[in-house]
Amino acid sequence: MSGSDDLPVVRTLAELTELVERHQGLYVRWSRGPETDLRDVSSTDDLTGVPMPGLSANPLDVEDWWEDRPVRVWVARRLHDYAHLPHEKGPGVRAWVLAGKETSRGPDNEPLVTDARPMCWIDQQVIDEAKAEVSRQENPWGPLRRS
Repeated sequence: MSGSDDLPVVRTLAELTELVERHQGLYVRWSRGPETDLRDVSSTDDLTGVPMPGLSANPLDVEDWWEDRPVRVWVARRLHDYAHLPHEKGPGVRAWVLAGKETSRGPDNEPLVTDARPMCWIDQQVIDEAKAEVSRQENPWGPLRRS
């Protein structure tokens, strides 16, 4: 695996949407990055401190029930739902895309991913575009924030 600095950066929501349309098995992870995460390839349950068998991530694959609706909206929602994490988890936490194998599920029913292959960083501008896309939808929607 190359260092985090070598990863390409996705700079638009359109670019990320194209990546999701071309590849299956992609996940978004909010963390300090692959160099930190791939040393141990384990996340920790925030409530109990229990180590989990993989990296906690969120799937980007479009579900069949979404049918022919815009992939852009799907991807925007996947980013928007967890856009609060950099503020809650502290400095250096940002979004990145990885390909991998789902090995289990975490306590929030999130996939736990092993065999992680970093694909790219997600620029903050993409997150901002995702928030704007979600705000344009018919119904109001907020991030999946616990507090």
